[in-house]
Amino acid sequence: MTTRREKFGLLLGFAGVCLFAGTLPATRLAVATINPLFLTSARAAVAGCTGLLVLMLLRRPLPSRAIAVEVFLAGSCTILLFPLFTALAMMSVPASHGGVVLGVMPLATVAAAALFAHERPSPGFWLASAAGGMLVLIFILRHGGMRGIGLGDLYLIGSVISGALGYTFSGRLSTRMPGWEVISWSVVMFLPLAALATWATWPANLAQVPWPAFAGLAYVSFISQYSAFFVYNAAMAMSGVARIGQVLLLQPFVIVALSVPVNGERLDPEIVLFAAAVVGVVLIGQRMRVTRG
Repeated sequence: MTTRREKFGLLLGFAGVCLFAGTLPATRLAVATINPLFLTSARAAVAGCTGLLVLMLLRRPLPSRAIAVEVFLAGSCTILLFPLFTALAMMSVPASHGGVVLGVMPLATVAAAALFAHERPSPGFWLASAAGGMLVLIFILRHGGMRGIGLGDLYLIGSVISGALGYTFSGRLSTRMPGWEVISWSVVMFLPLAALATWATWPANLAQVPWPAFAGLAYVSFISQYSAFFVYNAAMAMSGVARIGQVLLLQPFVIVALSVPVNGERLDPEIVLFAAAVVGVVLIGQRMRVTRG
């Protein structure tokens, strides 16, 4: 039975998913004229400066060595690998295509939660997650997303793996410290590396970059890389990594919907039907038991 706290966590999780859903459309806007390596390092540097300011203003003490190791693991996935893979993928595939391929991330997150966060989803929860994953796979096949596995798809698979691990490590940490502090220490830990990489990859023609690309850079820096984790980490602490990970099944459809106004891509009405089916699966799955260690 889902408690009131867990239900509120699900609402926060959905809010976080909506914020994260803007990542691919914003990234595709940015990489149209910005080098993906500069984009990855710049978003981490901006988020790192923001996190450092927040931690200094709130006078937070340094984390213990054990916590710092886990923060490094989480940051390696959420600050380094996932942004880099998505930026490289968005150079060759549409945001809508990337969104539906990321639809397998919930299954990967549930598996990661079972391995690293000591959560034990019930068979019914696994079945509901698998059913949602199958719906997303059917959606991909019907929309021609798997006509061939290209380099962009391989980068997206890297995004799925690193994203699932990053969410799991962040969710595990969020049971021991506030979610905003988890992401703040993560971006601060990688700030020196991000600053050096930003300087090394600084484009010579940055002044000629159009404003939509800067808007995409601003979104992935302040929202995707930092503030979205405030609500998402809090949601995982309340409801568990596996339950909130299942809400990620809705992310592909939010991404596709955003890609229409942001990237000028086409919206198929069939998406609405698939989205409704996935919502039904998520609602069923949320009623299934998940034991948290």
